[in-house]
Amino acid sequence: MTYHANMISLSRHEVPTWYHDAKFGIFIHWSLSSVPAFAPRDKGDIIEILKAEGAGAMMANQPYAEWYLNSIRIPGSPAWEHHRATYGLDYDYYDFAGDFNAALPQWDPDAWAETFSAAGARYVVPVTKHHDGFLLWPSLNPNPLKPGLHATRDVVGELTAAVRARGMRIGYYYSSLLDWTFTSEPIVDMVGGAVNVPTSRDYAMYSESHWRELIERHEPSLLWSDIGYPAASDLNALFAWYYNKVPEGLVNDRWAQAPPLVRWILERPWVRPRADRIAERMFINGATTLVTVHHDYVTPEYATFPEIRKGKWECVRGVGKSFCYNREEKPEDFIEPDEAVRLLADIVSKNGNLLLNTGPMPGGKIPDVQLGILKAMGKWLGVNGEAIYGTRPWVRAEGETVEGPRVRFTSRWNTLYAILMDTPQGGTVTLRGVDVPDGARVTMLGRKKELSWERSDRGVEVKVGRVAKSAAHTLKITPAPRAY
Repeated sequence: MTYHANMISLSRHEVPTWYHDAKFGIFIHWSLSSVPAFAPRDKGDIIEILKAEGAGAMMANQPYAEWYLNSIRIPGSPAWEHHRATYGLDYDYYDFAGDFNAALPQWDPDAWAETFSAAGARYVVPVTKHHDGFLLWPSLNPNPLKPGLHATRDVVGELTAAVRARGMRIGYYYSSLLDWTFTSEPIVDMVGGAVNVPTSRDYAMYSESHWRELIERHEPSLLWSDIGYPAASDLNALFAWYYNKVPEGLVNDRWAQAPPLVRWILERPWVRPRADRIAERMFINGATTLVTVHHDYVTPEYATFPEIRKGKWECVRGVGKSFCYNREEKPEDFIEPDEAVRLLADIVSKNGNLLLNTGPMPGGKIPDVQLGILKAMGKWLGVNGEAIYGTRPWVRAEGETVEGPRVRFTSRWNTLYAILMDTPQGGTVTLRGVDVPDGARVTMLGRKKELSWERSDRGVEVKVGRVAKSAAHTLKITPAPRAY
């Protein structure tokens, strides 16, 4: 199929099978902000702050360390105070480039790729440029304001080769709309992400040149834009060119283009507060853009959905409260390994993927607490991956057992997987509202022996026997039962 630069043509693009099947990917935030590695941790994650105090407090107390430059531009913020005390207010953020590049020879892309493969990831999405404008590859299109602002190694190219050598897909994150080398005023609310942005035609060409360069060089399987896209660019032309070059590629939803009139309206004092509150509610509920553009899937941040979604989606979150490395974070700020497993099961049961972020230190070391979470994911998927990879939602995502453990359902052809979100006690699990056909075979993944079962007026009772404590055990039922 040939795609053309219009919404009707682009809408014919389908989410590729590989992405439906992959389920689990690794996000990587690694940039200059990993050098100061600071963000306050005491207010909660981004959704908790938004719910409790609103966007103004969230920006001032930004838990994302990768927003350090914006945060130190807000006088009196915790990051501003930290920068003043640690480096002095006259210290230029971009001087951290020297520290980052000095540590770069230590980085081992093969070790990263091996870690992500062992974790069970099927695709990897590194940051190629975050909002600070630092490029993770020596681009043929250097920053016109800061020509040397890039990594001294081709991080993007080296990691792409290492990831593909282990059979995983590669996608690229690129901050299309925000580039703080082109702006100096801080973003202090949700609307600021749409209006306090570079708007020149030159910047639009600069941003698009990077996307086209990355696609031309590496043909990534996934384009992951953030915040939005310059209004002066023909976004449909970029997508059509990409799909024609990479038919099994896909694009996320964060490409909103706000024309000058929209930006002007949003900045009016009688409009901005209301627009900000609307944006807050949308973000909390999983939306990441105010403007509808072509996309293959949506990307709620630190948020999930309560039901099966018809459209494909991807939960994106850090293993902690920050994406980039934040040395302030404590062990209790990170997701528990068992909870990460249950999160993946919940998301997959509802037609989603999990893009779980790791934030390496300068030099590329992944902190031990983050490695522990990735290892736990890999260990669980090594036993239960059959219930995750290549599956599709069943007629319902969530279920209950008479004995207490919660259930998430996935399916494949004529097989149902019932993922028990709590460790069964007492040797029996009764799945409510599940009618198993005569002659069905019931097993538990990781065990060879078939389990006995019987129908009851409460559902199907499965004799699981003594079960070791685990994040989640999976029952496999073939042929698939009927729900009632």
